[in-house]
This record gives sequence, C-alpha cells and structure tokens, in this order.
Amino acid sequence: MLSSRRVDRKTVTDACFLVIFGVAFGYVEAAVVVYLRTLIKFRQNYALSRFHVYLNLGFIEFVKPAHALLLNHRIADIEVARESATIVMLVVLAYLVGKNTPQRLGAFLTSFACWDISYYGWLRILDQWPRSLFTRDVYFLIPVTWIGPVLTPLVICTLMVIVGVWLFVNGSLRRRSAIFW
Repeated sequence: MLSSRRVDRKTVTDACFLVIFGVAFGYVEAAVVVYLRTLIKFRQNYALSRFHVYLNLGFIEFVKPAHALLLNHRIADIEVARESATIVMLVVLAYLVGKNTPQRLGAFLTSFACWDISYYGWLRILDQWPRSLFTRDVYFLIPVTWIGPVLTPLVICTLMVIVGVWLFVNGSLRRRSAIFW
C-alpha cells in the first residue's frame, strides 16, 4: 500500500536535482540554437517546403528534407552528433541517479522532459521564439527529421515528467520494500 510507504528525502532531493539539471540543460540547448540561428540568419519557421514524408501523424511528421536545414551538410552532421551526445548524457545521468530500471527510466524521462520544456521557455526568453504554440519546429534530426508544432513536444514532455517522477519515486519505494521481504 503506497500510503504506508514513505519517500525518503534523498529520493525527493534527487528528483529535484533531475528537474534542475533539465532546466539548466534546456538553457544550454537554447543558447546553442540561438547561436546557430544567428549564424544562419533564421527568423521564421523552418523552410521545409520540399521534403519527403516518411510518416505523418498529424501532430508530428517524420521527413527527409530536400536540402540540409543548417548551413551545410558538415554542420548538419555535427548537429546530429551533438543531439546523440545529448541523449547519451541524459542516459548516463539516469543510470548514475537511478538504483534500478524503473528509477533509471523515471530519471531519464524526467530530465529529458524538463530539458525539452525549458528549452522552449529559454528560447522564448532569449530569442522571442516561438511566436505561438503552433509555430513549426524541427524537434530532432535522428534518425530522420522530426517536425511539427511546438505544442506537440510540450504536451508529450508534460506527460513524460508526470510518468518519470512517478517511476522515479515508485522505483525507490519498490527497492526499499524489497529489502524488508
């Protein structure tokens, strides 16, 4: 019974630090994007008028653009590697903080979601972008380009925070209660 179990302070502190990490990481990501947009003189929605659609779910599309979205293919390749490194860092953080699989998954979901939500908040503060929740954005470049309205990752990531914190806290409770059995 959940009410008879108590969440320890360390679990709550770790969950808070996952959120803080995500928000700080969101700032770093937003700063990088502001730099890139300044270099490529970006001001509006991404010009994705020509692309091959692999899958269109309505709220998100998986596409292959006709040309590199950034300055050139070398910069695009570096951006894909940076995105990969970001995911690796989030996985490593989750592994180090979590004590078992549910906790690690919860840590990953929480830090990832806080990173992505705060990324859009920081972009709005730093660059007055996006103009609305329906502004189209490029979410990821791996394995293909993901595009859609800004609202999509915000809704998905809000759900990820809820599930992630639940998994992180309950993973802690499950581990402790297993000790007593």
